[in-house]
Amino acid sequence: MYLQWDWLCLGVLIISSVTAEIENKGTLDSSVEVEDFDKQSQEADVDRDKSSLEVVYQTPQPTGEVYFTETFDGVLAGWVLSKTKKEDTDENISKYDGKWEVEELKENTVPGDRGLVLKSVAKHHAISAMLTKEFIFDDKPLIVQYEVNFQDGIDCGGAYIKLLSSSNGLNLEYFFDKTPYTIMFGPDKCGEDYKLHFIFRHKNPKTGEYDEKHAKRPDVDLKKFYLDKKTHLYSLVLKPDDTFEILIDQLVVSKGSLLEDMVPPVNPHKEIDDPTDKKPDGWDERAKIPDPNAVKPDDWDEDEPSKIEDHDAVKPEGWLDDEPQYVPDPNAKKPKDWDEEMDGEWEAPQIPNPKCEAAPGCGPWVRPMKNNPNYKGKWKAPLIDNPNYQGIWSPRKIPNPDYFEDSHPFKMTAVSAIGLELWSMTSDIYFDNFIICSEKEVADRWAADGWGLKKLVAGANEPGMFTQLVTAAEDHPWLWVLYILTLALPVGLGVLFCWPAKKTDEDIDFKKPDISKPITKGELDQEGEELDDDEIELEEEKENEDTAEDVSSAEDEVEEEENDIVGTSQEEGDKSNKSSSEDEVKEANEDTGYGDGPLKSVRKRRVRKD
Repeated sequence: MYLQWDWLCLGVLIISSVTAEIENKGTLDSSVEVEDFDKQSQEADVDRDKSSLEVVYQTPQPTGEVYFTETFDGVLAGWVLSKTKKEDTDENISKYDGKWEVEELKENTVPGDRGLVLKSVAKHHAISAMLTKEFIFDDKPLIVQYEVNFQDGIDCGGAYIKLLSSSNGLNLEYFFDKTPYTIMFGPDKCGEDYKLHFIFRHKNPKTGEYDEKHAKRPDVDLKKFYLDKKTHLYSLVLKPDDTFEILIDQLVVSKGSLLEDMVPPVNPHKEIDDPTDKKPDGWDERAKIPDPNAVKPDDWDEDEPSKIEDHDAVKPEGWLDDEPQYVPDPNAKKPKDWDEEMDGEWEAPQIPNPKCEAAPGCGPWVRPMKNNPNYKGKWKAPLIDNPNYQGIWSPRKIPNPDYFEDSHPFKMTAVSAIGLELWSMTSDIYFDNFIICSEKEVADRWAADGWGLKKLVAGANEPGMFTQLVTAAEDHPWLWVLYILTLALPVGLGVLFCWPAKKTDEDIDFKKPDISKPITKGELDQEGEELDDDEIELEEEKENEDTAEDVSSAEDEVEEEENDIVGTSQEEGDKSNKSSSEDEVKEANEDTGYGDGPLKSVRKRRVRKD
């Protein structure tokens, strides 16, 4: 049994060693797998023997029809800074004078890859550019995609973009918050409110006015995307069948219908409440009323308090009545700059009385309070169903005079420019690799050549598992307890099941082989009594002819047994012991009255054991 446990433990140790070696090798030679957006995407050569990833960056190039692209790797051409002011704002901060720079990422830098960075804090920023060609909402989907990295986290600010509506009077130098736009999309955060905007302005076909329609909030936790200081890819897909998808890092976080999942809905209700309808004066909306026939019981005492003193309570022994709970700190000293004329008389701060720590309590002892068994509170009549209940009143419905039905809200106002109009309390917000197109394959290839490379570098530069665990424990100290328990549990189980147990005397005695020794008269008597029942059972089971054969064979075995006993006695003792053993055997045979019976039983019993 112990040999089996030893082999099991040895196997566990070997497997653990091999696993640890594989994990260690995997850590040293780790590489981050990037989703294969397109089989023809450019492959980067990775030197896995070095601590950082070396890549060869090439500016992404569009592979199909696009309406706008921007990588910020060359000269910042085509982008226009706003020169106007924000309306309805304090004059000191109304100007769009926030600074923009084109630079590389602070961390996980890809050499040669640059982006547009918002640099100013607590200022308004506005920059925009014309599309390569106007996008008309007809029979092709709209795909908007770009990268954002909150390099210093984000306290309060946005990183959303606006697709500006086409118009003859569009002047990018006067781009501000009220410039007409068709779509607003991107991340936004202030306080603990994390948002991912998708807003489109819908034109009322009856009045010609525009209303903002907001997509419902995604059902995912956005916090990690805004605070991990990594570059994330934000994508919006609008389809001609009036559906939309919002993606982060090419994973869908929200989707729905322009007709059903926007707030407020695109199409108004057919009926509305009649504004002239008023609730009648006698309308009773009470479902339950106090029972008018109920009477307060005579023994109902409303003056009984809810708590009373516990008269059975006894002051604990050792209670220090004369000691205050707090005393002046004897070690406190008056500050040197304390001015009694200005600050008043100095008094040492109060600390808990050290004498009260060993006592059950200090100060005047007061009986504790307990619930009053006679307390019933103020009497109230029980409630019954209101016989005059008329239900909750609501005004009657009338046809909505402003009702219209737009069955195809995808056909929005055409867009001809893209702009960023932002306010932020955090600087160094990084934007990169804008693309507007209609084909998913084009957007995926663009993402693979830009964001995919950033993801690869960031993954290779991530700290090891041990460093991440230590960092997490520094933020949450209670994790140390979890780590200790996680390590101690397998070690304890290994010691419990694999550590060789100490052999006891019982185990040694159990494993000792049988050693022939002289049989005394008393032992023969005892063994004969124990085996008497077995002999009777054997005689009942055997037939008469078998009985005679068993007796003759048993006699021969008895003679052999006697010879064995005599031989053993000669080896272990002298000749005197031999004669005494033979006499004891003979006397035992005569005393038991069975003749050779007991010896025959002993032999049979031994044969059966074997």
